Amino acid sequence: MKIRFGTDGWRGVIARDFTFHNLARVATAYGRYLLEKGGKSVVVGYDTRFQAGAFAEEAAGLLAGMGLKAYLLKGPHPTPMLSFAVRHVGADGGLMLTASHNPPEYLGVKLKGPYGGSALEEEVKRVEALVPESPAEARGTPEPLEVRAAYFDHLKALLDLEALARFPGVLYHDAMGGAGDSLLSAFFRHVGLGVEVRELHNVPHPLFYGVNPEPLPKNLRTLLAVMGPEEPPTFAVATDGDADRIAAVLPGGRFFNPHQVFAVLLSHLHRKGLRGLVVKNFAVSWLIDRLGEKLGLPVRTTPVGFKWITEAFLKEDTLIGGEESGGIGVKGHLPERDGLLNALLLLESVAQTGKDLGAQFSELEALTGLTHAYDRLDLKVPTEGLLERLREPRPLAGLTPQGVEDLDGVKWIYENAWVLFRPSGTEPVVRIYAEGPSEEVVRALLKEAEILMKQ
Repeated sequence: MKIRFGTDGWRGVIARDFTFHNLARVATAYGRYLLEKGGKSVVVGYDTRFQAGAFAEEAAGLLAGMGLKAYLLKGPHPTPMLSFAVRHVGADGGLMLTASHNPPEYLGVKLKGPYGGSALEEEVKRVEALVPESPAEARGTPEPLEVRAAYFDHLKALLDLEALARFPGVLYHDAMGGAGDSLLSAFFRHVGLGVEVRELHNVPHPLFYGVNPEPLPKNLRTLLAVMGPEEPPTFAVATDGDADRIAAVLPGGRFFNPHQVFAVLLSHLHRKGLRGLVVKNFAVSWLIDRLGEKLGLPVRTTPVGFKWITEAFLKEDTLIGGEESGGIGVKGHLPERDGLLNALLLLESVAQTGKDLGAQFSELEALTGLTHAYDRLDLKVPTEGLLERLREPRPLAGLTPQGVEDLDGVKWIYENAWVLFRPSGTEPVVRIYAEGPSEEVVRALLKEAEILMKQ
């Protein structure tokens, strides 16, 4: 079987593609890559997926057998905590067993650099080229590693604890059965704050309580219902399977999507006096471009995949970088997405301003003069030659096309709206993203785009 790395590592269906043998092949390639560049140590972590712990032990033992000092995190951990561990112990890389937001039958591998963030494109290609047909056979003993307290201390230094202590509401956290489990509650205990956190789906669950562990409305029905009777400033956050992505839910059960989270965090960091480049991927709202312009900050667009945002953090003075899926990295932390830190920063923004998230976002819409509505549709349709057939934009929802962009997939541009067609890099689906001035326009764009796809 040919192993290919996609948008963020290698993923496959457990027992069909993702087997102990194939994982050992990938671990062998990664070990060879680290040794080739003079590396001496590596950290291995895993999330709550089926057999993830056993797979992690196999990978760590193999890397130890190749002569690397291999650390194995004790118990399921979020991906950002694995990235922190790499930097904390000065390791030369990290290997994370996770399929992130993908359905429960998937497992995968994310590779991390010594800086504590996604391996860059050239590194990933080198590892992919080193994957052998037969893996290394020697096995060693990895060293157990615990970094939760050190990670919490690191987060503590980035936050205004006095403001957090003044938060008068309740913070709900839906971990979706993933590696975020009860870590927000644990953070507040660690720093001695009495912030009330109410948890949903915080017990690790390899089937993620029957949904895909991706913080979208269709997967958060319990949380949406729980938030129905709540009042501001109370709000909820949801983290994905490996807790590197975030979305929020407002009182009344209103979904607060990752674009809105990104915008509030950007404004909040700017208000804290931080400056730098703003990086967004090709599927992120135009609101970020407009907000960057209003705040006097440069904005850059990258292809989809956090490795491109990591590269910006490493090479330039970057303030914030984010994805439409809720992966957001911020200055002063790691060049990495972190759903837990971003949840705490949202809480800090509410506590410092005295304004709930909905009110903050309404102010940003007024500032930019742009009303935001967005949604995404995933379709299982043949992808061969698809993008070539979409090069010519067509009218949708009564709108006349004004242009096309193809940085990653094909995006049709309309006045105050766009539709992006993009094959997924991690699943056999085509994702259709749409942004417009109202939910009605977005629904119409997606409905007509779906009909077009099925034709």
